[in-house]
Order: sequence, then C-alpha cells, then structure tokens
Amino acid sequence: MGIAGIGKTVSINKLILDWAEGKENQDIDLIFPLPFRQLNLIRNNFSLMGLLHKYFFNDPKELPSLPEGDGKIMFIFDGLDECRFPLSFKQDDRFTDVHKEKTVSKMITSLIKKHLVPSALIWITSRPAAASLIPRNYIDQVTEVRGFNNKQKEQYFNKNSSSEVAGNIIRHIRKSRSLYIMCHIPIFCWISLTVLKPLLAQKSDEKTPTTLTGMYTNFLLTQQQQMEEKYSYDPEPKANARSFDQIILKLGKLAFQQLEKGNLIFYKEDLEECGLDVNDETIFSGLCTQIFQEEKAISARNVYSFIHLSIQEFLAAFYVFLIINKAVQSENGHLDLFLRFLLGLSQESNQSDLKQLLPKLTLKRENVEDTVDYIKQTIETEKSVERTINLFHCLSELKDNFVEEIQKNLSSGNLTAQNLSSAQWSALVFVLLMSEETQEMFELQKYRRSDEALIKLLPVIKNTRRAL
Repeated sequence: MGIAGIGKTVSINKLILDWAEGKENQDIDLIFPLPFRQLNLIRNNFSLMGLLHKYFFNDPKELPSLPEGDGKIMFIFDGLDECRFPLSFKQDDRFTDVHKEKTVSKMITSLIKKHLVPSALIWITSRPAAASLIPRNYIDQVTEVRGFNNKQKEQYFNKNSSSEVAGNIIRHIRKSRSLYIMCHIPIFCWISLTVLKPLLAQKSDEKTPTTLTGMYTNFLLTQQQQMEEKYSYDPEPKANARSFDQIILKLGKLAFQQLEKGNLIFYKEDLEECGLDVNDETIFSGLCTQIFQEEKAISARNVYSFIHLSIQEFLAAFYVFLIINKAVQSENGHLDLFLRFLLGLSQESNQSDLKQLLPKLTLKRENVEDTVDYIKQTIETEKSVERTINLFHCLSELKDNFVEEIQKNLSSGNLTAQNLSSAQWSALVFVLLMSEETQEMFELQKYRRSDEALIKLLPVIKNTRRAL
C-alpha cells in the first residue's frame, strides 16, 4: 500500500517487465494484471477461465486450463481504492469452479479467500485508507511503498536536467521543508521540475513558488503557455482551441464533483455532465495530457482520470474558490490537500498568478486572519494527529508564524514538554516531522513524560530511522 502516485503501479509494471524479459520470478508461469479501474466496467457474469480468455487470449485453445502441480499463477489487482463494486467476505459462498459463471466481485473474493485457485499468488495494491476492505486474516504480507528518499529526490533532478539546473532546484526546494518532503512522491518531482526549471533561469526569484499551492498554480500556467504555443500558428484555430480557462473550469467542476463522491476514475457520462467532450482534441491531443489522461480499458468503455490525485484536489479547490466561494470542511481527511490548496488560493501572491490564467474573473480575498484563528481553534480540539498535522500545513500555506515560534522555542531550549498545551503539542509534533535531523535520529527521552505524550509522538517515531 501507499499514497496516490507513490509508485505502486510502477512497481507492478517493473515486476511484469522483468518477468517477461526473463530476468526475475521465472518460477511464475502466468501473470494476469487486472486493475480495478477496468474490472469496474465488467457488467456480465463470467467464469474465471471465460474472463481470462476474453481479455488475455485470442483463442481459448491458448489456455485450455490453468497450470497444475508446481506451476504458479499470479493475479494482480491494482488500485483497490478505485473499486466501485462491493467486496463481501462475510458470505460463506465457497466458490471453487473456474468454469462456473459468477459476478466479478464473487470471483475476486473467492480468489483472495484461496477457494477458487488455492495455489495462486495474489498481489493487491491500495491507498492506505482502502486497505481495510480486505480482512487482515486474508493478507499474508503488507509492504508500504514510501517513494523517493532524500538521495533519490536529488538523483531525479540530476538525471532529468543539467547539473546547474538541478542544483538550483534542489537549493530552492530545500528552503521550503514542505515542498522538499512532497518530493518523495515521484510525480511531484516532475511537477517541480516543470515549474522551477524556467523560473529559476530568470534573474529574479520573486515569483518562484515556495508553497504547495504556488507550485500547482504555476504548473497550470505552464500548461496554458503550452496551449498558446501549440495553437499560435494555426491559421484556422478551433472555436474552443484557445479557451483554456473554460477547459480548466470544466475539469475543475469534474474534479470537485467526483472528489465529493470519492471517485478517482471517471467515464464518458461523468465528463459530459461537466460539459467536457471526450472527442475534443483540445483536451486529449497533447494540451491536457499532463493534467488529464484517457486509458483504453479491457472492456469496451474507456476510463479517464487526472494524472495524480493532487492535481484533482488542486483543480477542485480552484473550482470551489472561483465558483462556489464557500469553505468546504472534510471530516474524514480525504480532502486534506484540497483544503491546503483552497486556503493557499486566498493568498495575494497566488492570486496574482491566477489573474494570468483567468484575466476576466474577479477574485475575492477572504479574511485570512479569521481563517488562521479558526484553524488554530480547530487544532486545540482536534484529536486526530494526522488531521492536526494537515491543519499545520494549512497554516504554512497561509504563511502564519505559529509554527516558527514553536521552532524558535525548541531551538533555544525554552520549550518544556510537560507544560505544553494541546495546540503546542501538535505544533511540536509537526515541527519534529518537518525536521531533517529528526528523520535520522529522535531523542525520545527529551519529550516523553507520559503514555499520552508517547502516543502523540508516534508519527515522529514512525518517521525516524533511530529513536533513543
């Protein structure tokens, strides 16, 4: 398991490629990748053999039966968090016949239960929030994909740009701890490279983004520039070819509506509901392919998605900020980045960039001080450590100095752990998580004064290599 875009699907593709080239796992006879986003589209009942014949072979004679004896088969179910059909493990429906037709849901649960093909290897990928859909007693091993470490972050920039550009980008990102941490997600490294490479080449770095919201706003600007360049020499441009702002607003509407439903993948009718034409070459011929993507599914219907969940969350926040103009609160944490983006968009520095994207729209500045006060009040009563950490990220987007004060007191030795308020405890945990030194070694004895304190410090302990 791992967060969105951390490399789960890449890991699967690497295993399949190495296996196909004869480099690894040669004890496996057959590998069947069955992503949930494609299984969602199967409406008819199938037998397991019927499903494999339909989607992997031209002729049923190519696979008359499954290997027996020492032969190994692997089924890979990628993206459990994208599953749109129920997976019930409570029913005692002992389904064992590979030639008997059942729903896709029952077929998958029977495979996981080891009823249908007892010897099969099952590999499932999921975001952490959805991992609990599979009961623990059916899981033999859990691996967490954590993305790039610090060395790999820098290797990425060095590999994909000149040493001078890479050095400038790394120095800039290191100045903003939250951006540097986000670079453990490979796609955020790509976004950072796309945004910062041209900006850092300029003499002045006044407009170089230092927040997550600023980075994504500038990413949109790069897409707008690419669109203008693409159609600037077209003698007969399409009627909608230059309407980047309208395309973005429609994508933003799609992002927000589907985010509310918890959907990360969409179908033709979802796009049409938001005024998007799946045949519009402006969207799918190169302009928005760095924002939005189309996939050919194993069934007849195509699947659409944003290239990364963070892009969907940003565009959803963008849409709400411009159109709905009201605060949206998330109770279960699935809108965490959305909230950070929404608050970041209230900053004047980000709004000046927004005006380049949408010059005709009037942007309103919310009362930032009231928002900061509200977040601080929420931190006082919030019991979830993870939720509190995200609220501190929100304060960072609003450029509040509360965290800086805790950092100064911590550095000067003026912070007594046993006398901290709830908000200060949360701030301390946030500061320690942001600290590069803490990732290498954490002196737990300095802060632990009770079991309650230990529980609050668990995220820091989990994130460090060595705790004393």
